[in-house]
Amino acid sequence: MKRKDGRAAQELRPLTLRMGYVHYAEGSALVELGHTKVLVNVSLTDGVPRHVSGREGWLMAEYNLLPRSTKERKERERQKISGRTAEIQRFLGRAFRAALDLSLLPNKTVVIDADVIQADGGTRVASLLGGYAALHMAMDRLVNQGKLDEWPLTEFAAVSVGWMSDDSLLLDLTQIEDENAWADLTVVATQSGDIIELHGAGEGRPVPRSTYQAMLEMGLAHIPELVRRVHAQLKNRV
Repeated sequence: MKRKDGRAAQELRPLTLRMGYVHYAEGSALVELGHTKVLVNVSLTDGVPRHVSGREGWLMAEYNLLPRSTKERKERERQKISGRTAEIQRFLGRAFRAALDLSLLPNKTVVIDADVIQADGGTRVASLLGGYAALHMAMDRLVNQGKLDEWPLTEFAAVSVGWMSDDSLLLDLTQIEDENAWADLTVVATQSGDIIELHGAGEGRPVPRSTYQAMLEMGLAHIPELVRRVHAQLKNRV
């Protein structure tokens, strides 16, 4: 399948990180994945929710599409968030909690805010890549301040894979590709290939097991490269 941006089927979009984009946050990154742009901030606050023991910490994620991040202006979700937003927030929270050893942050809540400035497919992938970078910045700051003795963050990355109508697989989907895919899968995994989260489904048809397995393997094959790309840019401070 010929892609409008000229990429090969298994070629990733350009990834750019601008670290420390927000001065006041413990960790922050402006991530650009192709034309998708997401601002991610990490905040550390005292205290944990009632269901969490004070001997451990907690992490929560919030995700928003900002007005004019899409072709038509999207209303702010002031009173009640949409089902899609809630789903993505839960997805992000689970992924980040799996990668962060919260026992090393007792009685602390980590809040990750992912605000989509411009959406062209892969907003949750960009949120995870930028969130990992911002978390790395925040944890590095705690270590340098002597407030953290052990490194708590597992190296991980995320990527999307699509099963297209011509029965081919594409890596790192743009919006138009995602809209035309028979199925899409977001793969979140560690540098060593352990799976953190999988999120995807068929669009109106079952996905053959062999196709799903091929999608998963394609995603996992590119996780180490994405981890390297992120780490290469952690010093790109603004």
